[in-house]
Amino acid sequence: MEIAMQTELSKKARPRASMLKRIAIDFAHSKVAMAGLVVLALLILAALFAPLVTPQNPYDLNQLNVMNSHLPPGARPDDQTFHFWLGSDDQGRDIYSGIVYGLRISLMVGFVSTGVALAIGTLFGLVAAYFGGWVDGLIMRIVDLQLSFPAMLIALVLLAVLGTGLDKVIVALIAVQWAYYARTVRSAALIEKNREYIEAARSLGLSSRRILLRHLLPNCVPPLIVVATMNIATAISLEATLAFLGVGAPITEPSLGRLIANGYSYMLSGEYWICFYPGVVLVLLIVAVNLVGDQLRDVLNPRLQK
Repeated sequence: MEIAMQTELSKKARPRASMLKRIAIDFAHSKVAMAGLVVLALLILAALFAPLVTPQNPYDLNQLNVMNSHLPPGARPDDQTFHFWLGSDDQGRDIYSGIVYGLRISLMVGFVSTGVALAIGTLFGLVAAYFGGWVDGLIMRIVDLQLSFPAMLIALVLLAVLGTGLDKVIVALIAVQWAYYARTVRSAALIEKNREYIEAARSLGLSSRRILLRHLLPNCVPPLIVVATMNIATAISLEATLAFLGVGAPITEPSLGRLIANGYSYMLSGEYWICFYPGVVLVLLIVAVNLVGDQLRDVLNPRLQK
């Protein structure tokens, strides 16, 4: 009996392994996408190991000296044992250290808000497609109502009600994003729910919960992966915009958007580095995520498979 079960499990594992191998091979065909993946991986690793790769903790006020503010790139003050390779800002904060620590906040907000919004939107989309009727109509009208307003406007209104802070930003981004996943899952589930394997599961008397989670959901995953990857970049850019407007992370724990905002007023005074380098890293991060998402969309689209 055990041998038979192991044989059956190995038969199921082989197609999954071959599918993942095919996806990896197809993804690697694009050198641009691979470059984006490498850049994204380097930025994530730098954020994870920020204390090990930076000479200063920009969030520790005891390590900051306002006398070291506005230093140009490459400067080394007498009271420091390291060079400010990218210069310093108006708080005496090392720009390079601020960028790496700011990546932590930007990536954390992007991944957490996208993950929670993905779970909420997937649940509502599956329920709407599977049960149909007034349930489908109610959920989709709420989705249509939300998508009719700009995401930034909704986020600003929510933050005006909830107040400022990083946790409030995450809540606002979750509220902005979940509707995209609900519509995507519903579209995919409407096609899948009329297939034979769903009818067979119903005839066997399986519960709606099991049909939704074990049979319907796995076949809706490919489009969800693509949308989630794209929305990570959207969430990061929205967080940066909110931080630039002063309603994101606190000034003592700046994200990339806050760093850009801190240096914006100095752009015309010749101190370009305060705003320029965080902006370059933010652009690299968003472009890298979009390149990975574009390639995943092509790889996971069955119409483009040869």
